[in-house]
Amino acid sequence: MHLYNKEQAIKRMNQLGQLHRPFIFIINYLQDVSYIEEVAAVDSTEVLYNLNGFTNQTISDEDNMATYSAKAMPSLHWQPFAESFFSYQRSFNIVRQNILAGNSFLTNLTCRTPVETNLTLKDIYFRSKAIYKLWVKDRFTVFSPEIFIRIHQGKISSYPMKGTIDASIPSAAQLLMNDPKETAEHATIVDLIRNDLSMVASRVSVSRYRYMDRLQTNRGAIFQTSSEIQGILPENYQEHLGDIIFRLLPAGSITGAPKKKTMQIIQEAETYDRGFYTGVMGYSDGIDLDSAVMIRFVEQEGEKMYFKSGGGITCQSDVESEYNEMKQKVYVPIY
Repeated sequence: MHLYNKEQAIKRMNQLGQLHRPFIFIINYLQDVSYIEEVAAVDSTEVLYNLNGFTNQTISDEDNMATYSAKAMPSLHWQPFAESFFSYQRSFNIVRQNILAGNSFLTNLTCRTPVETNLTLKDIYFRSKAIYKLWVKDRFTVFSPEIFIRIHQGKISSYPMKGTIDASIPSAAQLLMNDPKETAEHATIVDLIRNDLSMVASRVSVSRYRYMDRLQTNRGAIFQTSSEIQGILPENYQEHLGDIIFRLLPAGSITGAPKKKTMQIIQEAETYDRGFYTGVMGYSDGIDLDSAVMIRFVEQEGEKMYFKSGGGITCQSDVESEYNEMKQKVYVPIY
């Protein structure tokens, strides 16, 4: 894989956009390492993707993997080893103290959880269910439901996701919609994304606010709330795809508000480097563009596997509730 720094990545994306050449992009959280490659040149032995139907995998690839997995792995083993409560509490307290001091309204705190499993990264890629999927050999796999931005016919759209609940809980949908913490968190992110889009587009508006989707996981169904924010790009936007994407990074839903200061809080509070986790991945067909935030993320380091996950912390957050929610998010949507 040929990797680019930020300046090189912006230039490369602008060039490919100007030439209307289809390409994929993978950008890490800190935006200092990127993979930008024309679709025809992507090596499928190194990178596999299925980004909302745009894919380099073949039907035979998926069939062969499904057959192999069924024979070699009659039962799924997935055992996470959550960070200790005291370790999480230390990180949580750093975030909360900054929120109470007025340095942040919302901070997305994440963790890295070791996982014992009989799955390989490629097993997870083929067997998981998500609208956006990515596999990078010997490094990580992603199965994300969260859109970053979409560009279609000159219109840019974003769909921040904030707020989840176990769908099996009685009156789950009503509880989620009425929860004051979830309501405040969602409003903060929508306002942040609206401001972000206003930096690259005109006539920005919230076209749908806090609509609900039902998602299926191997632990059962969950409800998740999202909003839709749209704007109109300049006529020559294709010549500036790299500038547009990097102007909007990192994604507000996985940092918080205000973004710059909150990133500093995250660096102090978290005990590991996010790497490509919470970065973005996407595809341009030469005219339109679709992309996702890299959540639901499994990373491999040597023989060890780690699941990276997180959640938003506000002034209303309780450390025990947030810790338990963090543990519940360490799942793979495999059937």
